[in-house]
Amino acid sequence: MQKIEAIIRHFKLEAVKNALSEQGVQGMTLTEVRGFGRQKGHTEMYRGTEYAVDFVPKVKIEIVVSDDRTDAVVDTILRSAQTGQIGDGKIFVSELKEAIRIRTAEKGGEAL
Repeated sequence: MQKIEAIIRHFKLEAVKNALSEQGVQGMTLTEVRGFGRQKGHTEMYRGTEYAVDFVPKVKIEIVVSDDRTDAVVDTILRSAQTGQIGDGKIFVSELKEAIRIRTAEKGGEAL
């Protein structure tokens, strides 16, 4: 099993969610996050004063998939989240040791 974490722009969330649903992804976890990378934040005006916003708001999606579906899910996220601009986000893939469904105590792939 693989855990895929994708940090994307807010306005791309619906497109990513719909594309993943079409791929048969049945569940995901969503977290509102803030961070910075090469984009280095931006400035905003509030009541006539300019403020630096160092941490840019993003959305983090977490998905657990079987090993054989990892590449397809990553490609789907790439295609649907990409704008070609700095700040599009990142995708992290990591090995997942175990998954357990709390309600039934199913383990591994059955728990997904």
